[in-house]
Amino acid sequence: MPVGIGPVTVGGGAPVVVQSMTNTDTADATATVKQVQQLAAAGSELVRITVNNEDAARQVARIRERLDALGCDAPLIGDFHYNGHLLLTKYPDCAEALAKYRVNPGNVGFGRKRDSQFAILIEKAIEYGKPIRIGVNWGSLDQELATHMMDENAKLAEPRDADSVMQEALIVSALNSAQKAEEIGLPRDRIILSCKVSGVQKLISVYRDLAGRCDYALHLGLTEAGMGSKGIVASTAALGVLLQEGIGDTIRISLTPEPGGDRATEVIVAQELLQTMGLRSFTPLVTACPGCGRTTSTVFQELADNIQAYIRTKMPIWREQYPGVEELNLAVMGCVVNGPGESKHADIGISLPGTGEAPSAPVFVDGKKTVTLRGDNIAAEFQAIVDDYIENRFG
Repeated sequence: MPVGIGPVTVGGGAPVVVQSMTNTDTADATATVKQVQQLAAAGSELVRITVNNEDAARQVARIRERLDALGCDAPLIGDFHYNGHLLLTKYPDCAEALAKYRVNPGNVGFGRKRDSQFAILIEKAIEYGKPIRIGVNWGSLDQELATHMMDENAKLAEPRDADSVMQEALIVSALNSAQKAEEIGLPRDRIILSCKVSGVQKLISVYRDLAGRCDYALHLGLTEAGMGSKGIVASTAALGVLLQEGIGDTIRISLTPEPGGDRATEVIVAQELLQTMGLRSFTPLVTACPGCGRTTSTVFQELADNIQAYIRTKMPIWREQYPGVEELNLAVMGCVVNGPGESKHADIGISLPGTGEAPSAPVFVDGKKTVTLRGDNIAAEFQAIVDDYIENRFG
């Protein structure tokens, strides 16, 4: 079912949407604006920000205004835990400035207050015309619900294992919360669900089950995926399987940044996952060989790195000036075994001979050899060829 989030549509057959989240203190409007801009420039179509206290809530409208003034229209999602009902009530400008609210049934309220505080959140979403993501998380599951389901399971003649009961509790929490939201008056087409866990096989199992039991738009993400290659591999392994099965309408890659690392890495990984699966196109793809004993030169490695970084730098401009440029395919190959063939299959390809630091590198454009580059300026000359091709084809 399609859900509108500002200018972005999630679900209902729309392309899978890339989402990210800031790690700045939202009360620091300057830092948050800067990071939202960075994430949006990298290609994040939705950006979630933490709204955890009054200082943060006071800044949300200001953040939105500053982003608008800078020409950044990325919708902002407010992430609420424990006190969202209070903040959305006390700060109407915050409630209005956000494009979507994310609420967690596991901590929206406790005991007798749970239903009333959840109802306030839903009523605010109705009042301001905002969609809601009901985001259940393995680490903050509604303990009252989980305990009840465990107790009921223990009474069965053949009890299920604990993992199965917890998986069912995740799904029941999401579906019951969505049903309550609809009963309060939130339209079905303003509800997105997620059930996040940190294990690959568990995530696949949970979402297969959830997708089979509802038609709500679904947000995918492996929670607490980890750092570096571990986080990337785990996230793409889980989400790749689900996306291949047609499950998922918006995704986030929840990477722990390397110390001093770029928060936008999670956006790039999400885009590359969707693009390599053939689901969307975001930026020209660079095919490059891994290198072997035949590629004693480092020139092709440096060239591949340079051209990939160049493309990422230029994409915010190219995206506006050259519609369709994201479909471009490049090849940077290291030796004569597969190099010429791969280069001919790409829109633009360059094939280095494999040995020597002063190579002769033929360039192929649309399958035909056009020039051979030599000397110390190969990278700049190849970039110029790419620029010319993009101008002529997409300009």
